[in-house]
Amino acid sequence: MTRPTRPTGQILAEHRQRASLTQEQLAERAGVSVETIRKLEQGVRRSARMDTLHALARALGLPTSALVGDQAEGAARAEPDHRPLSLAEIRRAVAPIRGLGGTTLAAPPGEPPAHDVLRARLHAADRAYQANDYATALSALPPLLLDVRAASGLAADTARPAAYVLLARTLHLTGNLLIQLRAGDLAQTALSDALAAAEAAGDQVVAATVVQGMTWLLMRQGRLAEAAELAVATADQVEPRFSRAAPAELAAWGWLAMGAAAAYARDNQPDMAAELVDAAGAAAVRIGERAPAADHLMMVGGFDAARVQMQRVENAAVAGDPGRALDLARAVPPGPTPVRSSWQRHRLDVAWAHAEQHQYADATGVLLELQDRAPAWLRHQRYARDIVRQIAEGRRRAMSSELAELAALVGCTP
Repeated sequence: MTRPTRPTGQILAEHRQRASLTQEQLAERAGVSVETIRKLEQGVRRSARMDTLHALARALGLPTSALVGDQAEGAARAEPDHRPLSLAEIRRAVAPIRGLGGTTLAAPPGEPPAHDVLRARLHAADRAYQANDYATALSALPPLLLDVRAASGLAADTARPAAYVLLARTLHLTGNLLIQLRAGDLAQTALSDALAAAEAAGDQVVAATVVQGMTWLLMRQGRLAEAAELAVATADQVEPRFSRAAPAELAAWGWLAMGAAAAYARDNQPDMAAELVDAAGAAAVRIGERAPAADHLMMVGGFDAARVQMQRVENAAVAGDPGRALDLARAVPPGPTPVRSSWQRHRLDVAWAHAEQHQYADATGVLLELQDRAPAWLRHQRYARDIVRQIAEGRRRAMSSELAELAALVGCTP
């Protein structure tokens, strides 16, 4: 029988009382407002951001997952008033309606395009996604996914593994895009189908990268312990022999190690996080200048030593150590990396660290750079919204026009 899930506020109140702390004392320890704690415990707020839960857990000496209760009501609330990109077509492609005999209403008529044509279209969609052009990716992926599904269904026995690999990669990219757009349930469907296709193809590297996408989704959902467990278990299954592993094998394993590290850092287990980042760093060193095969998506080709260093910065930020985050960030090469969303997320960590040290001009400068480079991406980042609010409330002067523009972009009301 499934155990009923209790609200986060009720769980928080029990742990706070067990620690003999008042709401005010816990607020001071955690660096969280008393009002936030009071609203959670009274049930006025049903959910809290993961960084808030992490700070409260750290103050109570608990894993963050111990405070994650039923946040369904909070998750169901709409995002601030930005016009959402339509998901109707991508929903039709990811979860087609099936009738008797397995026929689908979404099946395209006629013969699907050749494998090379479909692969080229996939890489064009991947480039759009990496360039933060979500509108283009969202337009390209539904018809591509329908064609790839049709091609995999018609493939001859000898061509079937390659067809399923292409299907897995297309679904993986679709899942990643849906995570960015905060369509979590649809992303889970896409990633589950991607894993099934990768396993049908017998391609361990593609399957491992899909699991990394699932790890990211679980973290977005606050399921930290499950994210860490999934990433570690899969990394153990696919761990390559460093002496003779191909770059793609090392990269896929390294992404899993960093996914596990990110989950452990957020679950208040910094030692495990540091150990896993070091392991990922060893894989990056082993790859060196060798690049994975060109037919892999950026989630394989984008793994390198710079990305590992960004994870160290992220772990320091999650631990609430802005000084260490800035020190580690100095070793990250300037400019976007192949996986731009990773670099952009890193720059948010840098902006947060500057804001924490009351270096508001520096924090604003980092955010303005992101606004210029990736406005569509920035609009979807709750983390950016919190940093803008922190800057606006910390400055003694009136909000500048640049900061006001940033606040409007991310949906922040200081």
